[in-house]
Amino acid sequence: MQITDNHVVTLHYAVKTADGDEIDSSLNAEPISFIQGSKYMIPGLEEALYGHKSGDKFEVVIGPDKAYGQRQDQLVQEVPANMFEGMDVEVGMSFRATTDAGDQSVIIVDKTDTTVTVDGNHPLSGMTLSFDVSIEDVREATDDEISHGHVHGEGGCGHSH
Repeated sequence: MQITDNHVVTLHYAVKTADGDEIDSSLNAEPISFIQGSKYMIPGLEEALYGHKSGDKFEVVIGPDKAYGQRQDQLVQEVPANMFEGMDVEVGMSFRATTDAGDQSVIIVDKTDTTVTVDGNHPLSGMTLSFDVSIEDVREATDDEISHGHVHGEGGCGHSH
C-alpha cells in the first residue's frame, strides 16, 4: 500500500544536520505513527513520504523553507531582567511568552544583571536537515482516527473526545 493522505504511517527516522551531527532518532525507541496529510511532520518530510510503502528505506535532504523556516532576527529580543522577577532564569531555559501575535515559545540565549535575551526562532530554523527514514507500516486510517486527527492504538485513543 502506497502512502497517500489519510494513511497511518509508522516509521523510524534519524535526522542530522548538514555537517552530519545527529539531532534526533527513533532507532533506539518505538517508531512513530501519524496520519499522513495531518501536518504532524515538517512539510518536506511529509512530501517525501508520498508514494512510499512499507519496507522502503530512503534519505531525504530538506532545506529550511520545508523544515522549520528561516531564522528571523526580529524574533531575538533583549528584554529587562525584571520581567523575570522572582524566577531563576538560566541560558537554555524555554518559556511561553505572550506577544502581540499570541503565545510563542522562546528560549533564553543570554542574560546579564539587567537584561535577558530571548529567541523566538525554532532551534532548528535556518538549518538544512538530512533524514534517514525506514517505513515500518502503512495502513488506511480509521474514520475515528481521521475525525480525531491522530492515530489510535489497540482499544482506541485512551481519552474521550
